[in-house]
Amino acid sequence: MPSHTEALTRIGFAGSKRIRMVDFTSPHDGMRGKRALISPPFTIAEYASRRERLMAAIGPDSVAIVPSASYVQRNSDVDFPFRQESNFFYLTGFDEPDCVLILTPGNSQGETTLLLRPRDVRNEQWTGERLGPDRAPQALGVDQALENAAATTRVPRLLDGRAEIHTFLGANKQFESRLFSWIDTLRSKRKQPPARFCQLSETLHELRVVKTELEIEAMQRAADISSEAHIRAMRMCRPGLFEYQLEGEIVRTFFEHGAREPAYPSIVGAGANACVMHYIQNSDQLHDGDLVLIDAGCEFQHYAADITRTFPVNGRFSSRQRDLYQVVLHAQGAAIEAGQPGAKFSDLHDTSFRCLTQGLIDLGILNASFQEAVEKELAKPFTVHGCSHFLGLDVHDVGATKKGTLSRTLCEGMVFTVEPGLYFPPGPTCDGIDDGWKGLGIRIEDDILIEADGNRVLTVACPKEPEAVEATMHGD
Repeated sequence: MPSHTEALTRIGFAGSKRIRMVDFTSPHDGMRGKRALISPPFTIAEYASRRERLMAAIGPDSVAIVPSASYVQRNSDVDFPFRQESNFFYLTGFDEPDCVLILTPGNSQGETTLLLRPRDVRNEQWTGERLGPDRAPQALGVDQALENAAATTRVPRLLDGRAEIHTFLGANKQFESRLFSWIDTLRSKRKQPPARFCQLSETLHELRVVKTELEIEAMQRAADISSEAHIRAMRMCRPGLFEYQLEGEIVRTFFEHGAREPAYPSIVGAGANACVMHYIQNSDQLHDGDLVLIDAGCEFQHYAADITRTFPVNGRFSSRQRDLYQVVLHAQGAAIEAGQPGAKFSDLHDTSFRCLTQGLIDLGILNASFQEAVEKELAKPFTVHGCSHFLGLDVHDVGATKKGTLSRTLCEGMVFTVEPGLYFPPGPTCDGIDDGWKGLGIRIEDDILIEADGNRVLTVACPKEPEAVEATMHGD
């Protein structure tokens, strides 16, 4: 196990040789200089390879159409910070809104077409420079780029004679309206539009499940930055602070290391707030004798980390807190050990649940035999959620964990969380439970990569053994 210092050296990964630099010299607006469109560790070749694999999967008679995200209004004339749609980003690495990627396998005129916004000097003065269609092919490695306005006449030709359209239906009404207008144009000209629609998720999401070497590098950086953020929150923590102050320290650490966004709203729940799974108010004060649960991870190069740690506000676990913590920690360790190449995804939850059940029996919280407790799922009211989910461009990343009733087999390149928890909220859930357990919520979560001969904990730099947590909080 590397030391904290050794593990965090990965934050300084020198990937600058992989930056694709594009000259943004503009003859008409005076803006000059270079800007990294595709930042380390990714390359144009990486995105081209992904597009090629997708085209091979859908076949030569098909066309794939993938829309980007658009700006979303927050209030009045203020937008939410733009975040690219994950599927579009996976195939392009391009971070502008209102685009469409069209893949036409075997097209002699070019297999990759990008629709995007035109250059606009007036708008660029307000919101920043746009790439524009003239520079997009060289910058992004696509065969051709067209202004959105040209789509009405040019795109129907790309669809003509194709048997299938692979796209995402039901998620973007504005895009679907454009898509069906292209099909109507073909019909009006007595051309042959595709006869079938296929959900692109069935192929593209399967490609996203197994990460490439460069994706793993990005996820390791996200994990290391997030680990450092949790460590700083532990060291800062003391009675009298507010939950949002710990959140502020976490976000500050993300920014300091180049991760401009959390991968999801940070959860900082002290006391009974830890029993609320998606508690994000983060407004209460920290009290001596309570635990605080922090579920937070940054997004680096669009890739997510997801870490949860639970620790005592005053820096020392009470006897009861430590006993319950050890149950969760043991369950997590067993589930991580179960996550090996060739194992089933369901093995993670099954292993964790059985360990939690035995732990609750040992603590006297469940009064039943192990067999009865497992068969009747007596621990379920206190466990609430599953043990694992895939991780990647989305914090709850794409990919089926089972097909029908059959659980998925784990293989090299998959990344997922292992996050068992036990929760005893005040209220009817804990009727009949000793009052000393009420208000306790403990979750421990790490990010796991399946390798050829085992697995690797990407978040190993973040302490979780109770002695290591206490030492970290006291500056050791």
